[in-house]
Amino acid sequence: MTLAAGEPATGTDIVRLHGPSAADRDRVRTIVEGTGVFRPDEVEIALEVFDGAVAKPGVDYWTVGAYDDDRMVGFAAWGETPCTVATWDLYWIAVDPDMQGRGVGRMLMDHAEAAIAGHGGRLIVVETSSRGDYAPTRAFYASLGYEARAAIAEYYAPGDGLIVFTKYLGSSRNEAVPHG
Repeated sequence: MTLAAGEPATGTDIVRLHGPSAADRDRVRTIVEGTGVFRPDEVEIALEVFDGAVAKPGVDYWTVGAYDDDRMVGFAAWGETPCTVATWDLYWIAVDPDMQGRGVGRMLMDHAEAAIAGHGGRLIVVETSSRGDYAPTRAFYASLGYEARAAIAEYYAPGDGLIVFTKYLGSSRNEAVPHG
């Protein structure tokens, strides 16, 4: 499911999900920087992915924003993993620190998972950091049924390893798929 700018999806009494617009770019920067865990080059990558998703929804990336009234308070971006059969990557999810712990991240993930499943996705892959300040992020993924499947020490930087989480959607985990 790809949402057009302003198109409603789901929500709670406070927060609504809908497709973001280019006007949300500054909020994406503020949210990503506000988490306090991303380096400046990572912030720029988040903006590149966001720009691509807004400019050409569903070509390389899909995205959804979470809004409190008209103010973006979180977003998620995902896309198909090249050279795979129905594997998708969650590229970004970030929630304004003032809104964390209120279910916004779960809403964004629920929406992304439903959209991926709707496009025939069978596996979602999430890459995150092993740093201590990412412990809440790793706990969040685990609480949603994601399993840590791989780790590479010092992947991002010295003292900053990669943890790969995966989640199978539906019953597709055991289906045989021809390779090549």
